[in-house]
Amino acid sequence: MFKGSLTALITPFENGEIDYDRYEAIIEYQINNGTSGIIPCGTTGEAPTLSSEEHKRLVECAVKTSNGRIPVIAGSGTNSTAQTIEKTKIVKDIGADAALIVAPYYNKPTQEGLYLHFKAVHDAVDIPIIIYNVPSRTVCQIEYDTVCRLAELPRIAGIKDATSNLSRTSKLRRDLGDDFCLLSGEDATAGGYLAQGGDGCISVSSNIVPDLCARMHDSWEKRKIEDFLETQYKLMELHEAMFCESSPAPVKYAASLLGLCSEEVRAPLTPASEKCKMIVNQTMKNLGLELKKAI
Repeated sequence: MFKGSLTALITPFENGEIDYDRYEAIIEYQINNGTSGIIPCGTTGEAPTLSSEEHKRLVECAVKTSNGRIPVIAGSGTNSTAQTIEKTKIVKDIGADAALIVAPYYNKPTQEGLYLHFKAVHDAVDIPIIIYNVPSRTVCQIEYDTVCRLAELPRIAGIKDATSNLSRTSKLRRDLGDDFCLLSGEDATAGGYLAQGGDGCISVSSNIVPDLCARMHDSWEKRKIEDFLETQYKLMELHEAMFCESSPAPVKYAASLLGLCSEEVRAPLTPASEKCKMIVNQTMKNLGLELKKAI
């Protein structure tokens, strides 16, 4: 079971190339501050812009650096079933603990097509699979009945849900039991997701404040409700700031303020605008973070 605060890792770039030394440092920063798991090569990691070799090397780096201390759930989804199977075989062979597979984007498959896509990967690769439902980016909703149908397959281990529909969480917990892993894909609703029966959150904000994000989840697990609410309220401004423009530009800029990496993103994304920078800068000051630089 994957639970708690899991970080959708940013991919640090320097002059267009991946900075692997900083990537290792970012992973250590996460582990040292209580993160429960890391997700390389997801949306926040700018996976669509990575070459096959870069994707493989980033997962290798994550597995080697974490060294079994926390789980690695590697992004391996594409909008091609055959390519997704190939990428998932690679992350399995590298040693990832699970694969995060997004609903195929652009193709706009039917619910039957979605089921057959995930089942084909499931049947081809012996690795736990977290299905990723993010219709705002894929224009493709994994409907409730399809999730339940997929959950009958033994290696479909859970879902990352970025729909904001918290009512689905309690229904899935009721209908699928405790063995199916329910992970929020939206920081701003993570608290509500836990209260509806969720297990954790794959977070963007935890790139910046892994300790606070871990504290919120720990407080919920120990039912320290006052501390849970206090931490959730404290984090909300950051959650909003991380999505004031297309992610991961805001979180990349925030990471640069902490000296974790440059703010560089790959085209077609553009770096954070001046307005976005002002929002992020003020938010981080409000959190009392020590900034290495600021506009």
